[in-house]
Amino acid sequence: MLELLAPAGSPEAVTAAVQAGADAVYLGYGSFNARRNAKNFSEEEFAAAVSYCHLRGAKVYLTLNTLVTDRELPQAAQLARRASELGADAVLVQDLGVARMLRQTVPDLPLHASTQMTLHSLDGVKAAADLGMTRVVLARELGREEIAYICRSSPIEIEMFVHGALCMCYSGQCFFSSVVGGRSGNRGLCAQPCRLKYGWDGRAREYPLSLKDLSLAGHLRELEEMGVACAKIEGRMKRPEYVAVVTAIYARAIREGRDPTAEELEQLRLAFSRQGFTDGYFTDRTGPEMFGVREKEEEPRELFQRARELYLKEEPRRAPVKLYAMVRRGEPAQVAAEDAEGRVAAVSGPVPEEAEHVALTREKVEGQISRTGGTPFSCESARAYVEEGLSLPLSALNALRRQALQELADRRLELPRRRQEEFHPGVRYENRRQPPVLTVSVRLAEQVTRELCALKPALLYLPAEEGAAHPEKVELALSMGVPVAAALPRVMFGRERDTVLDQLLRLRELGVTEALAGGWGMLPLARELGFTLRGDYGLGVYNSQTLKDLKRLGFASATASFELKLAQIRDISKSVDIEMLVYGRLPLMLTQNCLIRTHTGRCTCENNNRLTDRKGEQFPVVKAFGCRSEILNSKKLFLADKAAEWKKIGLWAGRLMFTTENARECVQVLERYLGRGTYEPNDYTRGLYYRDVE
Repeated sequence: MLELLAPAGSPEAVTAAVQAGADAVYLGYGSFNARRNAKNFSEEEFAAAVSYCHLRGAKVYLTLNTLVTDRELPQAAQLARRASELGADAVLVQDLGVARMLRQTVPDLPLHASTQMTLHSLDGVKAAADLGMTRVVLARELGREEIAYICRSSPIEIEMFVHGALCMCYSGQCFFSSVVGGRSGNRGLCAQPCRLKYGWDGRAREYPLSLKDLSLAGHLRELEEMGVACAKIEGRMKRPEYVAVVTAIYARAIREGRDPTAEELEQLRLAFSRQGFTDGYFTDRTGPEMFGVREKEEEPRELFQRARELYLKEEPRRAPVKLYAMVRRGEPAQVAAEDAEGRVAAVSGPVPEEAEHVALTREKVEGQISRTGGTPFSCESARAYVEEGLSLPLSALNALRRQALQELADRRLELPRRRQEEFHPGVRYENRRQPPVLTVSVRLAEQVTRELCALKPALLYLPAEEGAAHPEKVELALSMGVPVAAALPRVMFGRERDTVLDQLLRLRELGVTEALAGGWGMLPLARELGFTLRGDYGLGVYNSQTLKDLKRLGFASATASFELKLAQIRDISKSVDIEMLVYGRLPLMLTQNCLIRTHTGRCTCENNNRLTDRKGEQFPVVKAFGCRSEILNSKKLFLADKAAEWKKIGLWAGRLMFTTENARECVQVLERYLGRGTYEPNDYTRGLYYRDVE
């Protein structure tokens, strides 16, 4: 049966989720999780939550799913060790360095790959398994066929979101909040810019980035048949009553093998929705009907009050147990309790006497030991062996039952015995002393010219589909002594794999030997073809441990997250060559929904499409692989005049990222970074390299 996983943003929400029927809850303990604004748990609250859940047969998953700096890793390690001691059943992670730290410090604690890892293909799931994950939370953008294909061959468990808020951008690839507002979604403080107004005609009067909430309530049986292990509800920022209402509806539907009723669907809508719900990704029906906003409505007080009464005044959630009793002459009476996991607690009491009037019967004993009211247990069955002609006070049987259930409860609360080690950062690598080289990435083959190649960038990153379609550009660069690397898409569904495979085969024949990977799903394919791997910003390189694991995985270089400050990049122990973006429009969002087609009804990606926000800033929207959309920053990152600062932090390379520039501009920018010319953008930013990101 599908495991139902519910959110718990507070201790009260834990009670609400469990009493409503959740099989597991996920919650934040400390500050290293993707909902730092939720009421994250203190150590005492976390311990109490684990005890409460385990006693009632529910699991607790710790969210440790943010990017973490080197300075923060020791604290995260201490938190993880304590959570493991207190009985956490698994931990969700995004950061490869955090996963490496956890494998070292708490090797017996299961790791789950957060949706923040942007896993959307079987290749990505297999890569996560190789990294030590036992479960993967798939990207919300996948359709039913992709999910079914992954489930059929996945070496580890698959978890899916089935209800709650939908981000416009692929989780883990959104930089809008940090670049524009200084609050990083990858650090747990997303300011939700997708819920604001934007426009296409210079005025912000629409909501083209606000999706309706997800609901797969009508597809639960299909998910179970596919082999999905866990159905996850989003909502750690939501109130406990919301958690209770939504969890109860999904729990009943799963348990009874049915779709929700019309009344239950209306309760889901009343609890929270954005002009209804969508299953558009799952059914492969994307477009305008997926979008909606939160309308002002009165709080469903009666619905929430009933839910609150359910989880605070009653104890409907009990763990099933089997009870046994034995009453024989000359021996102490015995009562035993056994739970679903096979734990047994057996106790003995007084020796029965010969009956003078009414003898004890099997039916009487079974009825007495089955009374589990007032406990976190429910009697699944009661069996007794009673010899004839004996007497035993019912109070003695009651006492034995209470004692057996208490001992069983104590056993259910026993903390797991797990190995623990201290966190050791390992060998520190010195920074490079020689100045960094310049690399160049382009979005379009037409940006590659003889003039650009004549300036001798150390490496040219060319999208695989552009290179395969324009082999003459690859040949031009290679003939002029400029190495070419195939830039792989950050998102590639399983059905798109053969297309990319064909592109890479063509590029390999042309002499391309390196590949730039910005997602975990790209690793198996690039390795299969023998390409040297280089890591892009989509991998979230935020600390030294991530670099060490990338080195172990065979990467020749990696790109530092542009959410880091210069000083933080300087202090990272560079076990592999590291480059950073020093020019270009930073990527803000990568979306499965084509923004242009949704707006116009036609594919006009080649036009100059710009999204305008409330302040009048204009963000270019360009086509990404697979007819996806990418939103770029309104201002260009420009650091040519800051070269003395970024060139002394130990980089292998500074990358110029060309997106909307024409061929002539590309040459002018590269010349300026080589110390020639006077090029300067009309409007530019220093990015996040000089300001703190929350």
